[in-house]
Amino acid sequence: MNKSLAIFIGLLIVLILVGFNTTYSVNFHEVAIKTRFGKPVEVVRKPGLHFKAPFFIDQITKLDTRKQLIDSPLETVLTKDGQQVLVKAFMLWQIDDVTSSDAAESPVLEFFNSYESIDRASSDLEQQLQGALRLMGGVSFSELIGKDSNIKDVEDSILSDLRSTVKNGIEPVTVGISRIVLPESTSVSVLRRMASVQSSLAQAERVRGSSEAENLESQARTQADTIRNFASQWAARIESEGNEQADRFYQEMQKEAQLAILLAWRDTLRASLTGNTTFVTDTTRAPFHMLDLDAPTNEDGMPMPVAGYGEPETDASEAGGGS
Repeated sequence: MNKSLAIFIGLLIVLILVGFNTTYSVNFHEVAIKTRFGKPVEVVRKPGLHFKAPFFIDQITKLDTRKQLIDSPLETVLTKDGQQVLVKAFMLWQIDDVTSSDAAESPVLEFFNSYESIDRASSDLEQQLQGALRLMGGVSFSELIGKDSNIKDVEDSILSDLRSTVKNGIEPVTVGISRIVLPESTSVSVLRRMASVQSSLAQAERVRGSSEAENLESQARTQADTIRNFASQWAARIESEGNEQADRFYQEMQKEAQLAILLAWRDTLRASLTGNTTFVTDTTRAPFHMLDLDAPTNEDGMPMPVAGYGEPETDASEAGGGS
């Protein structure tokens, strides 16, 4: 019984070892290279379980077909206008998994023959990306930063250069500038140039502001002169009309001078006695003499003040006492 169990377990172990050495699986994002005695014989792209010759006869190398990211180290670049900058870039790449009728010319096999692994390819591409950054020397510093930046064209140029220089089996997807660092000397130069530009802009704004201020002041003076001239003409017209009406009124008053005086006295008296008023006055003086029924009258029957129209009468003693 124990012997049979041992034989069963041994056969099971052998079957597991044989199955392990004769099968392999491929994920959906992988491509497998089958080599027989060290020479590539097949490219397996179909996901799932596959078979191979056991032990050292067939070997399987799996390659990831997804996009890979690499970064270049900071590289010193001299721009077209002589400014020194430190640049860092990145690149997305992937294995060129294009099927071919001739297995020997498959891009995947060419990649495998050149690099054998993703890590080796990434290391080589980092060096190529670092060298391609020299293309930034063809643009000026102002084209790399600011709102008029031309950096997208620089990235496209680097990508085009890499596509023409990388080995078969590699497909560069995109290239980007991730970082631009200014050395101290470049920073000082840039700041000085920015200060100069800002000073020029400020001066231009001052000149424009002064011109606009002078224009507004001139317009204001012109409008003020126009308003003053109009006001003067209007005032002269009103004055002329007032003088004309006053002259006409004065002529009418001259025709009946006594009546005009009497009406003026009456109006003054009426204004003085308006409302609930307690009034103490001299009834010998105009126009309050009209309250005195015994006031003397002239030849026309109009009551006249005893004190006259001038200063009130004073006796000689009052006059003498003032001296």
